[in-house]
Amino acid sequence: MPDLHTLALFSFACLALTATPGPDMLLIASRSIAQGRSVGFATLMGIQAGTYCHALAAAFGLSKLFLLVPLAYDAVRYAGAAYLLFLAWQAFSSKRLLAPVSNESDHRSTSAAFRQGLVTNLLNPKMALFVLALFPQFVQADAGSVALQVMILATVLNAIGLLVNGIVIAVASRLGAGVFRTGRLGRWPQYLLGTVFGTLALRLAFDGKR
Repeated sequence: MPDLHTLALFSFACLALTATPGPDMLLIASRSIAQGRSVGFATLMGIQAGTYCHALAAAFGLSKLFLLVPLAYDAVRYAGAAYLLFLAWQAFSSKRLLAPVSNESDHRSTSAAFRQGLVTNLLNPKMALFVLALFPQFVQADAGSVALQVMILATVLNAIGLLVNGIVIAVASRLGAGVFRTGRLGRWPQYLLGTVFGTLALRLAFDGKR
């Protein structure tokens, strides 16, 4: 496995990256505001499961396909944008008002949030290229299995992401409790989520730079 010095350097890099606002943080925050802490954490868990999948793909060389075959990169990118647009349409058209989800209720909402976080992450080829670019810099040829090292690095990244985004979820869910869930704003939580999904879709579709 990587030595402590390598893990420390990687941890600082992960902290800088996860603390920088981006699409994942925006999605997690909007979910937390609209539906509360449990849905925010379910979204985060889905995103982090996707990170493990990207790490495995990088370990076995599958992510290099995006570098070798630009059409594959664009196909996944457009599929991700289409999925996000579908989620935006669902949010805007749903007649069921979003409500806070407690730890004991509405398992379907947390399951759906996990699934959406996972699929959104998997259909983001930029995440695959990010893992492919960052992780090899911290993999040591004489430190054992490359696949094991990559999964350890993915675990470190997810642990730091849990810490950073856990704070985001706590703040955002408290904000949502004070603003969106007063019972007087009706469909505005749906409009917030729909706008976030639509924005992420447009960003993914039209920002084709790798």
